[in-house]
Amino acid sequence: MLTDIQAKKAKGADKPYKLSDSGGLFLLVSTTGNRSWRLKYRFGQKEKLLTFGAYPDVTLQRARELRDAAKATLREGRDPAVEKKQAAAARTLATSNTFEACAREWHELNKPRWGEVHARNVIDSMEADLFPAIGSMAIKDVNEALLLDALRKVEKRGAIETAHRLRQRASGVFAFAAAGGLRTGDPAEVVKSLLKPKPKSGKQPALTDLAECRQLIRDVEEERASPITKLANRVLALTAVRSAVQRCARWEQLEGLDGDEPIWRIPPDAMKLALKLKDDVTYEHIVPLSRQAVEAFEAVRPLTGHLPYIFPNDRFAHRPMSENAVRALMIRAANGIYLHRHCPHGWRSAFSTIMNEWRRQNKTPDDREVINLMLAHVVEDKVEGAYNRAAHMERRRELAQIWADMLFEDIQPAADLLEGLRN
Repeated sequence: MLTDIQAKKAKGADKPYKLSDSGGLFLLVSTTGNRSWRLKYRFGQKEKLLTFGAYPDVTLQRARELRDAAKATLREGRDPAVEKKQAAAARTLATSNTFEACAREWHELNKPRWGEVHARNVIDSMEADLFPAIGSMAIKDVNEALLLDALRKVEKRGAIETAHRLRQRASGVFAFAAAGGLRTGDPAEVVKSLLKPKPKSGKQPALTDLAECRQLIRDVEEERASPITKLANRVLALTAVRSAVQRCARWEQLEGLDGDEPIWRIPPDAMKLALKLKDDVTYEHIVPLSRQAVEAFEAVRPLTGHLPYIFPNDRFAHRPMSENAVRALMIRAANGIYLHRHCPHGWRSAFSTIMNEWRRQNKTPDDREVINLMLAHVVEDKVEGAYNRAAHMERRRELAQIWADMLFEDIQPAADLLEGLRN
């Protein structure tokens, strides 16, 4: 039998040669002195070779262990060379099928069933919170503890709803991987009961007092933050659109900003509509823009006018702003006094409540329908949808300006938010 000393002293020669051990195991020494372990065996009446690796990376003792394992495989009627290839393929498959790779495949598979905004929200949320934590891991190796740790970090910043949405999305990824034979079990289902409970369902928090709304704008704009995020908050407050619409706003949607009738033409695929309606131009939403809204858009133009999105993502300029950007700014403002009191969606409630009170005081009952149209409260009826798209546009423009003048009384001009960048 071969000794370790003999293996160490083996040198290259004019021709490759073998140093035999036992049971078909031998050390092949090349002309350059490289040494590797080989096993000669027969399978199906054919003589075959199996390589175990280079010496001294694979020691003599380890080579004998691998030989014995291969012999055991042979006794069971299986070819150890084939088994080795299968194991290598499995390792390659596991490496290429990371959580992120599977998540992106799952996302592409489901995109046709989702609206554009929702599809972007799904991938953005995973890119922000799951991929940095578990994205590079093989999907089969992601367990309950690793997933829970990633979700706990989301909970710690107060984003309880986001943590639950991420868990649901991760569950979809695990189901997709399991269906493809890449793993078994769903860790996301196991950790479901370990997350903090969702806040009780109901209306999202909103300030409905005009003076408090003005102070919120002042407090938000005193925070150290990107002027793009501050201007995003202004646009939400002035237009009362949904936050997803604001985040995905594109420059080509704005029309006539230098004229008397500027508008924001929001395509139906960005609206909160049934999927079947998202390709129907009948359901586009037209927002007449107040003077202050135009000023906000023009203020942000020098910063993002060269990009597709008006309010881009901080990290990925060609993607829309994170769904938590404006909310996080509100939470930080004035040492957190607006937490559970107002959120981006709350501007819709503020607009509805304050403007409906204004119409009651001014005895203009017909403005109730106009206010609902401004909030894009449409029914899924094609005829009525077409009517709603252009109905009462003159009055909607008047109310938009009345709202802007009330809300932004004594508020600094939008351009002033860029002063720090100019100095």
